[in-house]
Amino acid sequence: MLLVILEHDRGTWNDANDEALTAARTLASDMAAPMHVALIGDGAGALSNQAAAGGADTIHVATHPMLTDFGPEAVSETVTQLIASIAPNAVMAVGTSRGNEILAQVAARLDLPFVANCMTVSPTDSDWSMTRIQWGGSLLEDVTLDAGDGPRLVSFGHHAVAAVPASAAGAGTIAEFSPELDESLARSIVKGRDVQEAGVTLSTAPVVVSGGRGVGSAEGFEQLEELAGLLGGRVGCSRAVTNLGWRNHTDQVGQTGTRIAPEIYIATGISGAIQHWVGAMASKRILAINTDAEANMVTKADYAVIADLHKVVPAITAEIKKRKGL
Repeated sequence: MLLVILEHDRGTWNDANDEALTAARTLASDMAAPMHVALIGDGAGALSNQAAAGGADTIHVATHPMLTDFGPEAVSETVTQLIASIAPNAVMAVGTSRGNEILAQVAARLDLPFVANCMTVSPTDSDWSMTRIQWGGSLLEDVTLDAGDGPRLVSFGHHAVAAVPASAAGAGTIAEFSPELDESLARSIVKGRDVQEAGVTLSTAPVVVSGGRGVGSAEGFEQLEELAGLLGGRVGCSRAVTNLGWRNHTDQVGQTGTRIAPEIYIATGISGAIQHWVGAMASKRILAINTDAEANMVTKADYAVIADLHKVVPAITAEIKKRKGL
C-alpha cells in the first residue's frame, strides 16, 4: 500500500496535490499496490472527490478538535498514528515546505530514514533506488533506501513532476480516522493570516518577466512591468537587483527568493547564476534576452535573443499592443 499525504488550506485544494497524485499513480503502479491518501483537518472531507479523480482508491479523512488549521506537530502525529493503523509500505508527499516538514517529523517519531525532494523513485522488493535534488538543484544525487521493518518515506521535489489528469478515477472509498492528540501538540499551529497580496502571485503567475543587473536601474523595470501587464504576468528579478535596492526581496526569483513554474519565463539582462537558476528551472519555457551569448541563462534557455533588452522589450511590447489593437 502507498499512502499519499495531501495538503489543503482550510478546505482549499493545494495545486501541489496534483503533482503528488501524478507521481503517486506511477509509484503505486510500480509497487503493484493500491493508492491511499490522507486528508487531514477541517474542510478535508470536501476534497475527497478531487482526490478520487486523481486516482485515490481509499481516502483517509482525519478529524480532531485540534486540527482546525495547520500545525506540524499535530498533523505529523496524526500521520504517525494513521501509519500504525493501516501499515502502508511507503508514505510520500510533494516536497513543499509543509510536505517535507510533516514527513521529517514522522521520520523522527518512527526513527526511520526520509529521502526528500526526489525526481525519480524506482521501487523493488528490497532496496529502492532514487534520484533526488540536492544543493538547491545544482546537484542530483543517486541514492538507495532500505527502510527495514518500517514504511519508506519519500517526497518528490516540488515541480519535479508535471501534473497530469488521471486516465481513470479511483474508487475513492472514504475511511474516517480520529487520532488521539495530546494538548502539547498544539504548541505550533496557525492561528491567523495577514494577506500580503491578492490575485496572481509571483509563484503562481503563468508568465514571469524578470530583470537582472542589465536592466540598469529601478526605473528600467517600468518597461518590464508594462510587458508583464500585457501578458497577464508578474515581474521578478535577480538577487543582484534586490542587493542594489532596485526591487523588493519579494520579487526575487531564486534559491533564497521565490521558486516559479510559469508557462514562460522571460529573463532579461540576467546572467543566470546557479542560485537564480534553481528558482527558475521549473519554468515550462524560458526566453532569455541578453547581450552575452555565453551567459548561463542564455545557454539554458529554450529561446534566446542576443541583443540589448532596452531595444527588444519595447519592440515586443509594441507588437503585442498592435495585435491587441491597443
